[in-house]
Amino acid sequence: MKKVACVGILVADVIVRPVNEYPDKGLLARVDSITVHLGGNAMTAAVNLRKLGTSSTLIGKVGCDMFGEFLVGCLKEEGVNTDGIFRDENVQTSASVLMLDEKTGERTILHCTGSNAALTVDDIDFGVIAENDIVFVTGTFLMDRFDGAETAEFLRKCKEMGKITALDVCWDAKGKWGELLDPAMPYIDYFLPSIDEAKMLAGREEVEKMADVFFDKGVKHVVIKCGSRGCYCRFERNAEGVMIPAFRIENPVDTTGAGDSFCSGFLAALSRGEDFLDCAEMGNATGAFCVTQKGATSGTPTYEEAKKFIKERK
Repeated sequence: MKKVACVGILVADVIVRPVNEYPDKGLLARVDSITVHLGGNAMTAAVNLRKLGTSSTLIGKVGCDMFGEFLVGCLKEEGVNTDGIFRDENVQTSASVLMLDEKTGERTILHCTGSNAALTVDDIDFGVIAENDIVFVTGTFLMDRFDGAETAEFLRKCKEMGKITALDVCWDAKGKWGELLDPAMPYIDYFLPSIDEAKMLAGREEVEKMADVFFDKGVKHVVIKCGSRGCYCRFERNAEGVMIPAFRIENPVDTTGAGDSFCSGFLAALSRGEDFLDCAEMGNATGAFCVTQKGATSGTPTYEEAKKFIKERK
């Protein structure tokens, strides 16, 4: 079984609930709970992969602070290899405060990019990369220094080392999109964006034409996550695309992390040498499990549970 290195963002999520109204300045309001949780695309993927039975390593940056200690400690408890986490005393660990309005279900978020914004290719130990077979970059557009030329250089080195590469992106609030990602495209074996992100990157409305654009830019295989519709998969430029339908879940609880869970399932199957379309189907299954529980990793099944789920739904 192949080993997976997840490269990207990790965040300490401080969740405050309920926050149905905000006190005036200088005053205090009582809440029921304030808790700290794991967050960030790369961290979610690394934890999910371990739950799916795949060896995972997290590569990223934290500060030498309480949040950094918390995240690294939690990762170790989950069985994730943390040898690739760089600790920087000059930055604080990336963190978010999520205030949940339980009347409306809405979240108000305060976010400090912190260590994620400071990650550079020089922080990455290529000795750790050498110990893994698949390199998954996730959190692109939220890593200010690593995005763009550094991501391209990093993936180029990974390909020179004979690694399988995969990449997923976040929403680009700065609107640079292809300007940042295009240089890395020739070094991506599996490109896994959501349909909304794919539209912005490709400038097209149809998934087939989006995929055409990505292949033309050098990507080897394309998987576009289409939410409740499932996912669109195309193995190569001249192949026919296939839409693999999602597994229907009655009364989903929380969609947080469903996209990251899809990527985790896809990579777990890829690590086992499964067929391209079977990998995508596993992604759909783990995404479906995710929405049955609160949080990004709580609903993650074992690999055997996911395979049984797929078999029963066919």
